[in-house]
Amino acid sequence: MKVNQAVLQIGKKGVTSGLMKNIENCFKTHKDVKVCLLKNVGHDKKKAREIAEEIIETLGKKYTYRVLGFTIFLKKWRKEKR
Repeated sequence: MKVNQAVLQIGKKGVTSGLMKNIENCFKTHKDVKVCLLKNVGHDKKKAREIAEEIIETLGKKYTYRVLGFTIFLKKWRKEKR
C-alpha cells in the first residue's frame, strides 16, 4: 500500500516563502501534505491553527486543512478548471 503524502516540518522561522514553495512543489506529486510543527515554534494549539490559516491563505481556495495536535494535514480538494 502506497502512502501518497509528503511530510514537512516548520521550525523557529515559521512560515517562509521557501516553505510555501516547498509545499506547492509537494502538491505537484502528492495528494496530501503533512506539516509537523517543531517545539521551537511554540506548542500552542492556537498558534498551530494560525499557522494553518496563514498557509491556506497563501495557497488559495482549492486547499483545505485539518489540525490534529501539532500536525497540520493539507489537502488539495479540487483541480483547477481549464
